[in-house]
Amino acid sequence: MRRFLIPLLLGFFALASCTAMQSSATKVDDRTYKIEGPGVPGGAEAPNRRTASRICPGGYRVLDSTQFKRDPGEGTYTNWVIRCL
Repeated sequence: MRRFLIPLLLGFFALASCTAMQSSATKVDDRTYKIEGPGVPGGAEAPNRRTASRICPGGYRVLDSTQFKRDPGEGTYTNWVIRCL
């Protein structure tokens, strides 16, 4: 039993570290949301676009966009404030 437990745990942690980068959204107003994107090299906005299209299937407008880096070794974080159409 013990020899199966260690590879199982190592496999679990390997899969957990390979998860897709996703952004998170919080509701600000009736149709307004703040989307906080993950640190992506080059500041790609694809995680924010996927989240925005999931939240607002009829379309959205980006009201504010902020890009920043926490550490020089990390990717660029992109935060959006959007309003559903």
